[in-house]
Amino acid sequence: MKSLLLLVLISICWADHHSDNYTVDHDRVIHIQAENGPRLLVEAEQAKVFSHRGGNVTLPCKFYRDPTAFGSGTHKIRIKWTKLTSDYLKEVDVFVSMGYHKKTYGGYHGRVFLKGGSDNDASLVITDLTLEDYGRYKCEVIEGLEDDTAVVALDLQGVVFPYFPRLGRYNLNFHEAQQACLDQDAVIASFDQLYDAWRSGLDWCNAGWLSDGSVQYPITKPREPCGGQNTVPGVRNYGFWDKDKSRYDVFCFTSNFNGRFYYLIHPTKLTYDEAVQACLNDGAQIAKVGQIFAAWKLLGYDRCDAGWLADGSVRYPISRPRRRCSPSEAAVRFVGFPDKKHKLYGVYCFRAYN
Repeated sequence: MKSLLLLVLISICWADHHSDNYTVDHDRVIHIQAENGPRLLVEAEQAKVFSHRGGNVTLPCKFYRDPTAFGSGTHKIRIKWTKLTSDYLKEVDVFVSMGYHKKTYGGYHGRVFLKGGSDNDASLVITDLTLEDYGRYKCEVIEGLEDDTAVVALDLQGVVFPYFPRLGRYNLNFHEAQQACLDQDAVIASFDQLYDAWRSGLDWCNAGWLSDGSVQYPITKPREPCGGQNTVPGVRNYGFWDKDKSRYDVFCFTSNFNGRFYYLIHPTKLTYDEAVQACLNDGAQIAKVGQIFAAWKLLGYDRCDAGWLADGSVRYPISRPRRRCSPSEAAVRFVGFPDKKHKLYGVYCFRAYN
C-alpha cells in the first residue's frame, strides 16, 4: 500500500511539473526546458494531411531545442524522414539532411525537400504525389545524443474498388493481387482505405486482399450469404493467409488522373481488338478499370453505355441512378468478361496529358 501511494504521489508531481514545460498560444507551441527534462522536442502541427495523386503536399514537423543544453551549436542537427510500413519493424528511407548534405531515396528522388520556413522547421515537401506515397511518415530530429520523433499520416483522395480477373472470383494470390491493381492504374488498398470506403457505403460480399496481407470485405447490409442476416454491419476480417498459396479477390485504390477519360463515339459496336484500335486511332488508349472508377467517383462521370476496358471487361459508370441505368444506386455497373472476338460493345478511352 505504501508503494502504491508513493507511486501515485510521484505521478501527480511529475504531471504537475511536466505541464509547466509547455505554453500553448493559439497554434504556437513553445517548449521551455525544465531541469532533467527533454532537451529536444519534435512535434507535428497536424496528425494527418490530405492531397491527391499528382498534387503536392507538406508534411508538417517542427523541433524545439534547449539552447543552453547544446551550447552554440557544436552538434549538427540531423533530420531524417522515413515511411512506416505495415511491418512495424521495417521503415522505408525517404530523406536525410545534415547541414549542407542532403539525400533522397528510391522513388522519392527529385520529389522531396525540406520546406525550411524557419530555423526549427523540419517539414517535408513531397511533389507529384503517387498512389504509393499514401501512408504514415516519421520525422526524426537528432542533435548529439538527443533525438525525438513525430508521425504524420498522408491521406489521398480517391476510390476503393473490388477487383477480380477474367479467370473468375478467388483466383489471385497476394502477389498477383498486387499486380492486378497496378495493371488497372491502382494499388492494393490499405485497411484504412477500405474502412473509409465502407463508411461511405461500400458493400461487397467477396473477400479480398489488402496491402497488409490480410483478407477482408465490407458489409453495410447484413444478409445470409454474407456472414448472416443478424450480424452487424462492418468490415469482416478473414485474417492473414499464405501470400503464395491462398487465393482471393483484391481491393484496389486509385486517385485523380492527369488525362481525359471518355466514351468513344463510334458508328458501330466493336469487338475487343477493334475497340483497342479505335482508341489508338483517336490518339488514346483503351481505358483501365481504375480510370473508370476514378472518373465516376471523383468527376461524377455518368454514361449509360456499356464499353470495353483494357482487362477485357465491359462496364459503365452511373452517377445519376435512373430507370434502365442502375435504378437503385450510383455505381460502376459490371456487365462481365464477354467473348472478345464475337461480342460487340462500345469502348472507353483514356488520353493522358503530357
